[in-house]
Amino acid sequence: MKAAALQMVSTGVVADNLAQSHGLIAQAATQGAELVVLPEYFCMIGHSDADKLAIQEPFGAGPIQQFLADAARKHRVWLVAGTLPLSGATAQRVFNSTLVYNPQGACVARYDKMHLFRFDNGRECYDESRVLDPGAAPTQFALPSRDGHTWQLGLSVCYDLRFPEFYRAYAALGADLLLVPSAFTYTTGQAHWEVLLRARAIENLAFVLAAAQGGVHPSGRQTWGQSMLVSPWGEVLASQDQGPGVVLAELDAADVAQRRSQLPALSHRLL
Repeated sequence: MKAAALQMVSTGVVADNLAQSHGLIAQAATQGAELVVLPEYFCMIGHSDADKLAIQEPFGAGPIQQFLADAARKHRVWLVAGTLPLSGATAQRVFNSTLVYNPQGACVARYDKMHLFRFDNGRECYDESRVLDPGAAPTQFALPSRDGHTWQLGLSVCYDLRFPEFYRAYAALGADLLLVPSAFTYTTGQAHWEVLLRARAIENLAFVLAAAQGGVHPSGRQTWGQSMLVSPWGEVLASQDQGPGVVLAELDAADVAQRRSQLPALSHRLL
């Protein structure tokens, strides 16, 4: 199965970001991608945490969700929509949600980001809990690909990457592809991004696909980029440093089966 991680440098203008997204989705589809994954906050990176409240949508309705359904249907791809703000309990709280659309344009899965990022090194300060509600449960979905294999995909977002037990739970349920749409900061990405992605692939003997924000945004925020696809053996199959683009690789389910047979670490767990 050909899979694509789309890298973006989103702005504070939704229309501009959707136009950029559509161009990248079309490019990935033209190159034969069956699965296309957008980064976290593909629809907007504003100047403050509160900016996302103004574009929130109820689950199942709204212009951003309509755009995603139409794009998946038009280009006949499985489209994983990085994240967008879906309404929470009040107008001042939202979920940072990943939605999955099949090639018919139907939404078939939803995951609300469970681990909320907080970081303060004296120069940069982030606290997603100011406006985000955490999700309650992980989400896995099945993708019957053109190659005859039904892939099991585990959904995660950005900061989830630092919690290995989260991904081990997916592997225990048979996940062979782990998705990590992200907007890692430049500081934390430079220090930990690649090593964490490769570790999650190696320890779970699964493919990892990470679509990232990568560049300097109009708000002044700088994201690390380095969108990549990683093999179950921890090899980086494809990547992109900075700037918008399509990162594409062929994923072979037989590779997962072979690695898990050669090194049955998942069955050797004691705890």
